[in-house]
Amino acid sequence: MFHFSRWKRPLIASSLALAALALALPSQAVAAGKTITAVMHADLRTPGMMTTAYIVRDFGYMIFDTLLAEDANFKIQPQMAEWKVSDDKLTYTFTLRDGLKWHDGPPVTAEDCVASLKRWGKADGMGQKLMDFTASIEATDPKTITLKLKEPYGLVLESIGKPSSFVPFMMPKRLAEAPADKPLPELIGSGPFKFVPAEFQPGVKAVYEKNTDYVPRKEPPSWTAGGKVVKVDRVEWITMADAQTAVNALQSGDIDFMEAPSYDILPVLEANPDIKLETLNKLGLQTLGRMNFLQPPFDNVKIRRAAFLALNQKDVLDALVGNPKYYKVCGAVFVCDTPLATDIGAETLIKGNGMAEAKKLLAESGYDGTPIVIMAPGDVVTLKAQPIVAAQLLRDAGFKVDVQATDWGTVVSRRTSQKPIKEGGWNMFFTNWVAADVINPVVNVSIGGRGTKGGWFGWSENAKIEGLRDAFARSSSPEEQKKIAADIQKEVYDQVIYIPLGQFFGPSAWRKSLSGVLDGPATPIFWNIDKSE
Repeated sequence: MFHFSRWKRPLIASSLALAALALALPSQAVAAGKTITAVMHADLRTPGMMTTAYIVRDFGYMIFDTLLAEDANFKIQPQMAEWKVSDDKLTYTFTLRDGLKWHDGPPVTAEDCVASLKRWGKADGMGQKLMDFTASIEATDPKTITLKLKEPYGLVLESIGKPSSFVPFMMPKRLAEAPADKPLPELIGSGPFKFVPAEFQPGVKAVYEKNTDYVPRKEPPSWTAGGKVVKVDRVEWITMADAQTAVNALQSGDIDFMEAPSYDILPVLEANPDIKLETLNKLGLQTLGRMNFLQPPFDNVKIRRAAFLALNQKDVLDALVGNPKYYKVCGAVFVCDTPLATDIGAETLIKGNGMAEAKKLLAESGYDGTPIVIMAPGDVVTLKAQPIVAAQLLRDAGFKVDVQATDWGTVVSRRTSQKPIKEGGWNMFFTNWVAADVINPVVNVSIGGRGTKGGWFGWSENAKIEGLRDAFARSSSPEEQKKIAADIQKEVYDQVIYIPLGQFFGPSAWRKSLSGVLDGPATPIFWNIDKSE
């Protein structure tokens, strides 16, 4: 085994990164016309996999479309379909608009969309709840989708128009009916871009071409709603794990867009007159820790509670972000500065004063020293700090901790495993949700209590929370909804369903040769962007 001195390692890393850049950047022959070259927040490895990983969601917005969409005023708008609701609120009729075609030529049909909704409804927390209230969903003619409810349900449109993971993307019936736990056999949608599989290098490069057959809506674009007008010929996502290399490429003009520059590099970008720096997701993100309820020691609520008391948001946010301008200590499960925000149960997270109680509870819990296996991705800027800070706080409380370094793609794959630790299982991982994915009890899959029957990774089982989520969905009273949300938050913290570790806001950077970059609640949006020469 070769060992390299510290001073050589950065040179080797930079050389490898530059070599990867040279391979990934487009040649003039291939990239005729306007090409946007972007470095996203993570590398794309399994684009056809049904997962909550945001890079896969971002891929979906490039090539797929949605029946409905949410605009910047939080209102649901028609996208692929218009809708009508019966007087008794039990029947929703969706009519596909003209001009919808799959990338391989056939028209989009209602049967395709019904199959897509059913696929989504099995995997997504909000989709699962909608399906609990659904009596039937069927194609009543080639352009009409009819959804009938068992009882009135107030979040039908909000569910089908949700902007983030899992997004109910529409796909051909043959793909929608493929096994949801395996990558799609083809990557064909009806959206504004087409994926170019011949140029796909997993973890290195993904290429999209303008879908010249796409018919945009007439309305102006607003978040994920409105007209998706593509003004360039190609978009290329290039992976650059080395942040400094990516910044150098942005400043030199070798790339055009960088989704998530690290916070320590922001002053350099702010000083460059050719670069624009802006937070596109004004609602920010919630960062969080998630435990595995199936494996010791976190199958014991006292041990989960001890870990909860040991953690605090400020330590995590200081390491993750550093600059208070870009973060907020926030005890609200459903995000601060929203109608459902409350601090109930969050005192130790906010004040960081739970360590003594954590040590006492751990000593009383029967903890036998089983190491806590934490998956720690090193290739995503916004996920590097959380595992390291949490590991040290847990050690301070008396836990033994095994931090296993990996990349985010491996975390996304490995967190699906329900096997024991010795067989590749895990105890804890960290991730981020955009605010739109946690803003209420129905959309927030992290609070779900379905266990192994459709629950999110970690597989918490909690009938009380599921009952409260149903009550929230049935309620039309803002006051009652706020009370239900507070009751859910108390149960989440008491049982340590997950651990919110604060809100943060991540600016994106792009060269001023790009114009028309849109705000959004989730993904960077590449339609509407033009590029000057």
